[in-house]
Amino acid sequence: MNNIRPYERNVYYYETDKMGVVHHSNYIRIFEETRIHFLNEAGMPFEQIEAMGIYMPVLSVECRYKRPLCFDEPFAVYPKIIKFNGTTLHLEYKIISRKTGEICVEGSSSHCFTDLELRPLRTKIHYPDIYKVFSDYNGYEIKE
Repeated sequence: MNNIRPYERNVYYYETDKMGVVHHSNYIRIFEETRIHFLNEAGMPFEQIEAMGIYMPVLSVECRYKRPLCFDEPFAVYPKIIKFNGTTLHLEYKIISRKTGEICVEGSSSHCFTDLELRPLRTKIHYPDIYKVFSDYNGYEIKE
């Protein structure tokens, strides 16, 4: 298993609204960026998954706002796979300000694995390499 780092960057100006804080919709995009980063760090890049003819559509997403991030504020996102059964994947996210150390946002997303016609797939049977990666990282805690 690879040692996974948190996803880190600063808030971009275009992500903020008239109040100078990140618009709520952009946190969902940050979750997606974090999933892509997590897969790359785990050695199973998203491009590789799609090249195998697999999609990972979103089934649900939830976001709980605690404190807004502001323009150019550095932040880190800590993803965690909380449930994986080979057909569905559930992740949690914590977005933490690198400036204050506060948790700004907590959220979750659920995904399923499908073929190109959006029919559900069982990765354990059809794609054991993918199944192993997600199983190995199920419950994995990212450390600093």
